[in-house]
Amino acid sequence: MTILIALLVLLGAGVLLAALGATTAVAAGTLAALTLGAAVLPEGITPIVGLYGALTLVVALLAARPLRKAVLTQPLFRWYRKALPGISDTEREAIDAGTVWWDGDLFSGRPDWDKLLNYGKAEISAEEQAFLDGPVKEVCALCEPWKLNRDWSEVPEPVMAVLRRERFFGMIIPKRYGGLELSAVAQTEVVAQLQACGNAVANLITVPNSLGPGELLLKYGTEEQKNYYLPRLASGEEIPCFALTGPTAGSDATSLPDTGVVCRGIWEGEEVLGLRLNFSKRYITLAPIATLVGLAFRMQDPDGLLGDTKDYGITCALLPRNLEGMDIGRRHMPCGDNFFNGPIFGKDVFIPLTQIIGGAEMAGKGWTMLVNCLSVGRCITLPSGASGITQRALAGTSAYAALREQFGLPISKFEGVQAPLARIAGLSRIARAARMQTAVSLDKGEKPSVASAILKYHCTELARIALTDAMDIHGGKAVIRGPKNYLADYFGGIPIAITVEGANIMTRNLMIFGQGATRSHPYVLKEMQLAGQKDSAKTLDAFDKVFFDHVGFTLSNAARSLLMGLTGGRLQGAPNEGPLGEYYGKLNRLSANFALTADVAMLTLQGRLKFMEMLSARLGDLLSNLYLASMVIKDYEDAGCPEEELPSVQWSLDYLIDRYLTAFDEVLANFPVRPIAMGLRLITHPWGVNTRAPSDRLSRRVAKLVATPTATRESLIQGAVLDVTPGNPLGFVNAVFLEAPKYSETKRRVMRAAKHGEIPRGMPLDMVTSAAEAGILSAEEATALRGHLERVMEIVHVDHFASLEEITASRELTAGTGGRDDAPLAEAS
Repeated sequence: MTILIALLVLLGAGVLLAALGATTAVAAGTLAALTLGAAVLPEGITPIVGLYGALTLVVALLAARPLRKAVLTQPLFRWYRKALPGISDTEREAIDAGTVWWDGDLFSGRPDWDKLLNYGKAEISAEEQAFLDGPVKEVCALCEPWKLNRDWSEVPEPVMAVLRRERFFGMIIPKRYGGLELSAVAQTEVVAQLQACGNAVANLITVPNSLGPGELLLKYGTEEQKNYYLPRLASGEEIPCFALTGPTAGSDATSLPDTGVVCRGIWEGEEVLGLRLNFSKRYITLAPIATLVGLAFRMQDPDGLLGDTKDYGITCALLPRNLEGMDIGRRHMPCGDNFFNGPIFGKDVFIPLTQIIGGAEMAGKGWTMLVNCLSVGRCITLPSGASGITQRALAGTSAYAALREQFGLPISKFEGVQAPLARIAGLSRIARAARMQTAVSLDKGEKPSVASAILKYHCTELARIALTDAMDIHGGKAVIRGPKNYLADYFGGIPIAITVEGANIMTRNLMIFGQGATRSHPYVLKEMQLAGQKDSAKTLDAFDKVFFDHVGFTLSNAARSLLMGLTGGRLQGAPNEGPLGEYYGKLNRLSANFALTADVAMLTLQGRLKFMEMLSARLGDLLSNLYLASMVIKDYEDAGCPEEELPSVQWSLDYLIDRYLTAFDEVLANFPVRPIAMGLRLITHPWGVNTRAPSDRLSRRVAKLVATPTATRESLIQGAVLDVTPGNPLGFVNAVFLEAPKYSETKRRVMRAAKHGEIPRGMPLDMVTSAAEAGILSAEEATALRGHLERVMEIVHVDHFASLEEITASRELTAGTGGRDDAPLAEAS
């Protein structure tokens, strides 16, 4: 019994010291005290004293750095250099791109919630709000996506005129160059709201304000290039595109076969030193109408005209549209919305070296330029668009489910509808919180490359899930195309968002954890950098400190994981008293579990982990769900924790934690070193991995909150353009939904009269007439209710089109008159 107690004391002391992050000196002192205590006890047993003493000696030796470096650090350093997986220049540049933000806290296992909550709120200036309320709504009112998608050859000139006049193409361009210079928070709202216009217009705005000539010029252009091009880009005089992707260079964008060979040629009547370009690009958004092409290619100087370098590597240059040898203008036809997209070909196209972005000194630095810009742009364009689509799906689905009746009840009353409706609401909250709060970090000067990958992947995937649920709830209403359908084009086009700017398969499997494990981890990147330095006493000293700090970090997270696993995270306090207290404890625990598991995976699997994409993807899911949950919490705290919105916040957090635990269980189930997997399971989840999705009760509450006009629904669809205009059928649906409560009492009287046999059952409009004739409704009440029911039926109806005979007759009437044949025209059924 004494031995057992002694071992338990030793284990408890070790766990407590590790959890508190005690130094080796403190640990040695504590063990020495335990040894003395064991020696003087009457029941003292020599083996126990010997064990305590041996451990004290080992820890004391570890605390003696000169001895530790000679005995342990030197061989460890040699081993580490051999074990370190190879890193290509491309991977190194991607790792070095951007900055570490909240992802670093999550990787630490000790997230500093006070730092996050005090970071700053998502705020929009009065000038930016005026832009949203004025020009953005004006553009949305002018757009009719159905017509844009049928007549896909151009965006109407009235729309283009407003876009140019109001400087939509210059949202990221400083005012001194004629741009709007909007904050990141304002940009994300503009992009989200422009989803009301469809992709033909939304992409027309987002591309010039994302990765492309404008952003590259701002960060790397010469003063001459900036002064010439930026005002022209801001005004819309120049429409840019960026040509990166080619037939053999998709996700592996660095394998560009396109070349630019240094040579002499004629430019504006003079012979100058330049580049002869040969390229084949595809999937280039705005290419059909672009007047300025940003081109990525591999620059080569085989004749040594610039010096000794033969292959400079990836370079970015600017090409005016009318260059001889460039073939541009043909179109791809993307699924969903027909936005401008097409190929660009070039055969012996000549440009001077001055067309390289940043000038000749930036030759070969194109990939660095691109990954640095992408770390910011990826946070805005696709996440904002996906979030806007999710919000519109929620606005339409919640309204339709409340208005559409079956079996005498709104379909929002059926649990089979409530489950996906609650899911749309929860996913909408997650996507909006993530994009808004990450935009705050951009405005604070961060370039969160790991967070941008998380947002790109998860916001687009959340939109895909939400659209599928919305289509299911709408049923036939959503699968019949026409001007009344506000879902089909989004549903058809969401694979585009999934695919572009790094396909989601690649982003999840390779980027999120692959980049985060080195960029966001507090020690790994430092160790990698030291491993690449020359042998010296200074290098060894630095490695010794970093490595053993890393060891202490891992032991601390293991101890904290065990303690929090045993207590369910209840010992972790929230940064303030509020309704989310239990979630802070859960996320603290899961963060420690993730940090420990990531460390163990990297240590035991080493270079193999790089190729174990399924495992790496699940590790990335752990980080992603922690990040998204953190953004939901911050967004709710910033709003003042409104009580009515708490159920939807709880649903979102329960959903993300359940996804985390599911991924964690899969990591352990598939971890190749089984004894280590079992050890991790015992430490992190001593009572078992208990996943729990949002409860049915909570889903019912959330569905009810969004199927009625409440503050929760208003918050979740905040910013969605719901004005009643010809091109925005969703605005009409929302307006009828909002007016419905005014007619609920008169409608109940009619239904009650039919139930009691006072009027005959029949079509709703006929029953209203019968109720008026029977004196159950006044003439005014009947007229008002009839108008409302007619509007509801207009929503329920779908479009139908002219028959072949009608089209033929229409063409015969217009033949020879020069009139435009607009058939087939849609009508409501």
